[in-house]
Amino acid sequence: MHLDTDRGYDLIGDVHGCVHSLEHLLDSLGYRLHAGVWRHPRRMALFLGDIIDRGPRIREALHLVHAMVEAGQAHCLMGNHEFNALGWHTPRADVSNSYVRPHTARHGRQLQETLQQFDAYADELREFLAWFYELPLFIDAGRFRMVHACWDEARIAALRQRYPQGCIDQAFVQAAAEPGSFAASTCSRLLCGTDMRLPDGLTLTGDDGYTRAHFRTKFWAEAPQTYGDIVFQPDALPAHVAQTPLSAQQKDQLLHYGEDQPLLFVGHYWRRGRPAPIRPNLACLDYSAVMFGKLVAYRLDQETRLDPQKFCWVEVERPEAPR
Repeated sequence: MHLDTDRGYDLIGDVHGCVHSLEHLLDSLGYRLHAGVWRHPRRMALFLGDIIDRGPRIREALHLVHAMVEAGQAHCLMGNHEFNALGWHTPRADVSNSYVRPHTARHGRQLQETLQQFDAYADELREFLAWFYELPLFIDAGRFRMVHACWDEARIAALRQRYPQGCIDQAFVQAAAEPGSFAASTCSRLLCGTDMRLPDGLTLTGDDGYTRAHFRTKFWAEAPQTYGDIVFQPDALPAHVAQTPLSAQQKDQLLHYGEDQPLLFVGHYWRRGRPAPIRPNLACLDYSAVMFGKLVAYRLDQETRLDPQKFCWVEVERPEAPR
């Protein structure tokens, strides 16, 4: 995707339907609402995906972001929640009366707010689902990169060969129904990140109420020695697990985004506290807005290393009332 190198960019983390907070953030960044579109005379917004699900005003958030993209005021990545919505609504090619994302109770709960808020707007939802196919899985602007969860050079290179702009199609979504397929593994890596199985059959129940046998891992750790060195999620590992040494095989299988690589921006990971770089070339901009955290942006100009002073945010202090 071509981006104007003379323009400034405001990269924005996971919105999840918090449209009031998004409006406040855009206003604080100098964007103004004109003819139904939030605009800035010299800058462009770049959204890291996950506009939908969980939050109180998902429909309005989609309209806001879509209007900015259509007017040339923004670009938006696909997040795992947009991909999941496509999977929920896309029939499998190989199994009748079944969908790419199975209609289980757990999957239904994840999409529940989106489906309810579009209950009286079925045509609009179909239009937004079609628009999701225009959202790339990554943006490589040369001096900086964006992906929802994890930059995997090998998988992105393979994806470029089939989809040069990073935008997938229905055939790709249907192929993702097959576990271990190129489509399934690529979307899992780019949109959900890397993970590792907990030892000894252990499972953990997170603050979100879901029980998992895997934990999210860093894809940039330098010389990690233990499980605790690579964990990257809001829910901490039990002390005895965090102290467990990594095997040589586990170390070899870890992905690594080097410090000499271009600036990389991700969302997805539900961070907390004061927004700051993870490393001089890596930032996560998801600070749990929909859980009354912060909706965060980074104001990118021509720098090649992150400036801690250029993180901007609004506090999400109370629930936003749906219309």
